[in-house]
Amino acid sequence: MSHIVVFDFLFVTFLVPQTSNKKPRKSPTDKTLSVARGRGKANGVAQHNGDGGDPVTLFEVVKLGKSAMQSVVDEWIESYKQDRDLALLDLINFFIQCSGCKGTVRIEMFRNMQNAEIIRKMTEEFDEDSGDYPLTMPGPMWKKFRYNFCEFISVLIRQCQYSIIYDEYMMDTVISLLTGLSDSQVRAFRHTSTLAAMKLMTALVNVALNLSIHQDNTQRQYEAERNKIAGKRANEKLELLLQKRKELQENQDEIENMMNSIFKGIFVHRYRDAIAEIRAICIEEIGVWMKMYSDAFLNDSYLKYVGWTLHDRVREVRLKCLKALQNLYTNRELFPKLELFTNRFKDRIVSMTLDKEYDVAVEAIRLVTLILQGSEDALSNEDFHPELHEHAAYLVDSLWESSQELLKDWECMTELLLEEPVQGEEDRQESALIELTVCTIRQAAEAHPPVGRGTGKRVLTAKERKTQIDDKNKLTEHFIMALPMLLSKYQADSEKVANLLQIPQYFDLDVYSAGRMEKHLDALLKQIRLVVEKHIETDVLEACSKTYSILCSEEYTIMNRVDIARSQLIDEMTDRFAHSVEELLQEEADDDDIYNVLSTLKRLTAFHNAHDLTRWDLFGNCYRLLKAGIEQGSMPEQIAVQALQCSHYSILWQLVKITEGSPMVKSFLAVCQQCLSNVNTPVKEQSFMLLCDLLMIFSHQLISGGREGLQPLVFNPDSTLQNELLNFVLDHVFIDQDDENEEDEANKIEALHKRRNLLAAFCKLIIYDIVDMPAAADIFKHYMKYYNDYGDIIKETLSKTRQTDKILCAKTLILSLQQLFNELLQDQGPNLDRTSSHVSGIKELARRFALTFGLDQIKTREAVATLHKDGIEFAFKYQNPRGPEFPPINLAFLEVLSEFSSKLIRQDKKTVHSYLEKFMSESMSERREDVWLPLISYRNSLLTGGDEDHMSVTSGSSSKTGSVRSKKGRPPLHKKQNNTDCLFICVVWSALEPLQKNINGYLTLCF
Repeated sequence: MSHIVVFDFLFVTFLVPQTSNKKPRKSPTDKTLSVARGRGKANGVAQHNGDGGDPVTLFEVVKLGKSAMQSVVDEWIESYKQDRDLALLDLINFFIQCSGCKGTVRIEMFRNMQNAEIIRKMTEEFDEDSGDYPLTMPGPMWKKFRYNFCEFISVLIRQCQYSIIYDEYMMDTVISLLTGLSDSQVRAFRHTSTLAAMKLMTALVNVALNLSIHQDNTQRQYEAERNKIAGKRANEKLELLLQKRKELQENQDEIENMMNSIFKGIFVHRYRDAIAEIRAICIEEIGVWMKMYSDAFLNDSYLKYVGWTLHDRVREVRLKCLKALQNLYTNRELFPKLELFTNRFKDRIVSMTLDKEYDVAVEAIRLVTLILQGSEDALSNEDFHPELHEHAAYLVDSLWESSQELLKDWECMTELLLEEPVQGEEDRQESALIELTVCTIRQAAEAHPPVGRGTGKRVLTAKERKTQIDDKNKLTEHFIMALPMLLSKYQADSEKVANLLQIPQYFDLDVYSAGRMEKHLDALLKQIRLVVEKHIETDVLEACSKTYSILCSEEYTIMNRVDIARSQLIDEMTDRFAHSVEELLQEEADDDDIYNVLSTLKRLTAFHNAHDLTRWDLFGNCYRLLKAGIEQGSMPEQIAVQALQCSHYSILWQLVKITEGSPMVKSFLAVCQQCLSNVNTPVKEQSFMLLCDLLMIFSHQLISGGREGLQPLVFNPDSTLQNELLNFVLDHVFIDQDDENEEDEANKIEALHKRRNLLAAFCKLIIYDIVDMPAAADIFKHYMKYYNDYGDIIKETLSKTRQTDKILCAKTLILSLQQLFNELLQDQGPNLDRTSSHVSGIKELARRFALTFGLDQIKTREAVATLHKDGIEFAFKYQNPRGPEFPPINLAFLEVLSEFSSKLIRQDKKTVHSYLEKFMSESMSERREDVWLPLISYRNSLLTGGDEDHMSVTSGSSSKTGSVRSKKGRPPLHKKQNNTDCLFICVVWSALEPLQKNINGYLTLCF
């Protein structure tokens, strides 16, 4: 790791400005959008066009794209020279509007508000459920907009590079804004600002490169002049060159500081963003920087980000990485700088030549070719031996067009496989050859690429269809005879057998009867039976079960022959299972009894998955095992898991033909419920998933669509079962990764995937009204804490439940916040520290919940009002035991509730305020101490926009720790409303009055 430390040191050394006479710049990330200098108009927002027409914003000009971008930029520069505040305001609104936000930053906001305050204000203008914004909108107009957007930023820096970007004002403001937006929770802000920042960085890299070239030229001129003899040396020219060199160095320091701010403030956070498009933008642009200005950027401090992102799960991002590297490896002069990177990431690059995405694999092959062309020693033979079984299908597909005849030489492959092994390496080679053989068979029979390659199945031409039929006949005729011999040779090897048993699914089964090859069918069935009796591995048994299922298809004449063989096999296994169960349930069962039950049950479960075995009544013995395990508490974990799964299959097969209620379902559900308290985690997880599946299947949805006759089958979970399911989710899903045992990355991902499945299964029950919606409160309250792991699942659940019942969903949201508040009270006691991170976390969650209500306040009016009603009742629910002069215990919850006040329409704010006053005593209205601030704050949030005066929030200590920053020019809190605005509001409310009559009646009843 020492080289990483060295490169990080070089990175800091390069980007920290050198000593100069200029005053130090403030970091843009620490700067606010204040306008302390320059004049500004009182309400300027838009830039007017030259002919005095209607205001036209920069966003509209760039979107339309009718003007040359250089003329647009030149006009903006002129306006900046006349009034830089107003010009910058237009530029800020340009970025805001390019994000799809309908809000506008006003001049007073620009002057008096912090960056975060402005962004939060703009965030409130977004509809959380809407995913459309200019960069993601389809159509040629928006595609052109993206191009114009990027060009505008590039031209802006190019035109400003000789003066304006060094004024320590324009670039500080822009970088500060983009840094704040790039850290927003709103995807549109994050995406748009990241693209803008990366293009801004690219333009600055170009400026830095030009400065570097000018510096070198100036230095050469200076050296040449200084080396002249004294009589010919021009001292004035030397001084001019020295002054020019100093000025260039100062400018270089300025640019490097800007690039440092963008890289550390935006790139290092967004290259690993949750959104793939954002990650792709970052990787694409860093590739441009390294190629454009290799002296500064082509080192491991920057290359490591591309190397890490080669592992990205999204195709588009991996492609950007490969193409960025191709651009570097094309230039052989850069190879020495790439040597360390090549050694570190060559294994990953080589493995990507077998990527599941076709175009990624192609680009990886091109990159490997470039590396080998530049340096034959860069990659050795050992670097080209990845695990074949993970990529064989894609390797075959890559070679199919060029080597099809060789890949379809199945006779040669079979001969090699049937030969006796000579060396120890033969086993590995045989496994690889079997893998390749099966993949070539699949490719020939299906005549389309494997999953993930291509754009889906296409219609075959007549010639391709004929080739497919011929290939299928050829492989069938060959492997009908060869497969039994191959299975006989490799029947002890589970991996080889599982692969070989995939071959029959590609047969033309009519060949058995048409070619009088029944004896080969008998030989195949005999070998499959031997495999079943020899193995208990799940993948082998499932392959055998699937092969029987294919051969038993009713459309073929061989069905009866195969069915007899299958029935004989099931008869023997069932008898063995019944006998071994009886022995196991005896008092003195040994390890052999346990193994006999488990091995036979595994085989039967694998077959029951694909075959209807209800006539063998496997449910009875499985149920006995489960009941015995519950009563005695000594049933082995694996037997319990298999018995649960086999019982589940029995119920599903009976559901196909059942016509009246059966006690089997309720009995099995009861067993699964009892298994939720099993000490073994796999048993509990299996029981939980089966319960969720069966509750979905046998829910009230079963009788929809005129199927009332199935009413006896409907099972509605009682409150006890619902609570047990919820507690299981809380105990097994919402856990911290750090608390688990040390695991490698692959196991952690697998564990997370399993937990996501558990959560999704339970949320599905909530969405379909099988589990009561209030149970979702325990899920919703984890939205922020576990956002990265489960945010998408929880958000979708919230959206679906709101569609089902807006009011109940709102009550569930406020319940989740109340639960978090109660938990905090238990931890900290009644004297809450309202400035703590825990309280801030609850408020932030409330803010996120408020955003999900969207912009249509009429549509959500009843729900929001109900939420406030429940919140107020909770806040005043418990009086302070110390007396009425002290605030109620839950009063601080009103500070959380304030986050939803903006979602109330003005008329409802008055109604909610009246309801609040019912709980307030006369003395409460007079209190001004800090402990009463939540009440004061909430009451003021309801009075905003109303006629009543605000309560004062001034107190002895709050004046020192107030959250409002005192600043010159800030509008007063008690500003009188403009008469024109009042008239406009009256007109709007008059128009809306007929729509609100019914809702007003409802709210009157509520409060």
